[in-house]
Amino acid sequence: MVKRFLVLLIALSWLLALPASSLAQSYYFTLEEQTVHAYWNSDGTLSIDYTFVFANDPYGAPIEYVDVGLPNGNFNLDSIEAEVDGQPLSDISASGYQGDGTGVAIGLGSRAIPPGQRGTVHVWIGEVRRVLRPDSTNNSYASAQFSPTYFGAQYVNGYTDLWVAFHLPPGVKPDEPRWHASPPGWASEPQTGIDDQGRVQYTWANAQANAYTEYVFGASFPRSYVPDSAISSPSFTEVTGINGEDLVGFLMCFGFIGFFVAMTVFGVVSTNRRKKQYLPPKIAIEGHGIKRGLTAIEAAVLMEQPLDKVLTMILFAVIKKGAAEVISKDPLKLKISEPLPEGLQTYEIDFLKAFQTNKKAEQKRALQNMMVDLVKSLSQKMKGFSRRETLAYYQDIVRRAWTQVEAADTPEVKSAKYDEVMEWTMLDRNYDDRTREVFRTGPVYVPTWWHRYDPTFARPATGGGGLSSAPASAPSAGGGGISLPHLPGSDFAASMVNSVQTFSSNVIGNLTDFTSNVTQKTNPIPVSTSSRSGGGRSSGGGGCACACACAGCACACAGGGR
Repeated sequence: MVKRFLVLLIALSWLLALPASSLAQSYYFTLEEQTVHAYWNSDGTLSIDYTFVFANDPYGAPIEYVDVGLPNGNFNLDSIEAEVDGQPLSDISASGYQGDGTGVAIGLGSRAIPPGQRGTVHVWIGEVRRVLRPDSTNNSYASAQFSPTYFGAQYVNGYTDLWVAFHLPPGVKPDEPRWHASPPGWASEPQTGIDDQGRVQYTWANAQANAYTEYVFGASFPRSYVPDSAISSPSFTEVTGINGEDLVGFLMCFGFIGFFVAMTVFGVVSTNRRKKQYLPPKIAIEGHGIKRGLTAIEAAVLMEQPLDKVLTMILFAVIKKGAAEVISKDPLKLKISEPLPEGLQTYEIDFLKAFQTNKKAEQKRALQNMMVDLVKSLSQKMKGFSRRETLAYYQDIVRRAWTQVEAADTPEVKSAKYDEVMEWTMLDRNYDDRTREVFRTGPVYVPTWWHRYDPTFARPATGGGGLSSAPASAPSAGGGGISLPHLPGSDFAASMVNSVQTFSSNVIGNLTDFTSNVTQKTNPIPVSTSSRSGGGRSSGGGGCACACACAGCACACAGGGR
């Protein structure tokens, strides 16, 4: 009897000596499926429908609560309903939420998911307000960004089949909204369609997602479909990620005025630069080998040259091919040849169609659509090829083109060679200065098509190969008896250099605004977030980690689950 007592006493002492954490079970589960429907409503509110399929670990604690993070504290608690395995739940509490940020705790009560068992939790959040922001690239659009709820990495394992659907406000037309860049590891574009309510639907799906990563999705749509009062400007903390206490310390160190001046300058510069980045990121995904056979204009897009230069290159291309003639430079008006010559590129035909209208707004919109189609066409051509190697290949063509022009030993040869490779020389980032330097001295013998570009220049009397024959008063060149019209080199250089500025001011207006409208369709503004590890108590899960840093940011942050 004494021996038995001693054995029990030793065993009890051993158990008491163990850390408490080794005795207690903790949450550990697999979130096999997570389906999220985000309904962006006509009143500017957000409704969220969650379905979670939990597989509790055999050695985990019973899942008694699920923390669901919400975008902000402006939600209607009475609009929230929940159920587990089809059975309604009544324990829904904001005060019981243990994740970071704001959210609700869903108590499963007697229907807690036991170790080794599965359970399906469905949560409906009917109303969340103040979730829309002005789109940072277009003031006429509203930005909607959302991050599904996620959990602490210490509580989950395995893959999650994650499915996220945006249902845009009623009435939005399929060609109006724009999706934002997908999270890393996801398809670059969502699936698009119409839901059973006739609303535009964007769907992102990833069968190998995980339940502890903050994935942020976004879309923008015309703000006319929601009340202006529903679109709120981002708070200072959302824009900068700096809370009030940190701001006080920062201002004490660096000064209030200097900080805001720097922030304003940086914001303006960053926003304008981003608006001009029209090339979609998927082109930068490295393949193998060089994509040969691109036109100079397609190479210009690959190099992400300014769009006013790209459009000017197209103008020269259609003029050289005899498809159009400039009849007025200010405003720019073209006489389009009938019938059109053969061999025109699709973008050249679309360019000419844009000039068939004299209405500036329609013309600009048609040119923007042409550029969108050109970027998308290039994206298809670049599939499987290396952008880095292809860029190096065409940059070498540009270098060799200038070398040929500069090496010419007579004005006639230099002019002819420049006419031959002009479109490639325009891809040089220092095109303006280099053109002025090359044609600083001596005459330039203009090409046969020059009169179709410059209405003030005399129309040539006859053809003459690559260079124009000229009136009798023009000087004779090369002893061949052919008179060639010419311009002083400085005048020719000025005309070429100023052609881009002329096109920009007379046709597209503000370059940043024009390019921004193209960028919205080809390279929508990406989600900007900063991730923080979430966590409540030891039994809690992840938290809201959505510190937005863009003017169009309206992240619907998500947290928790324990």
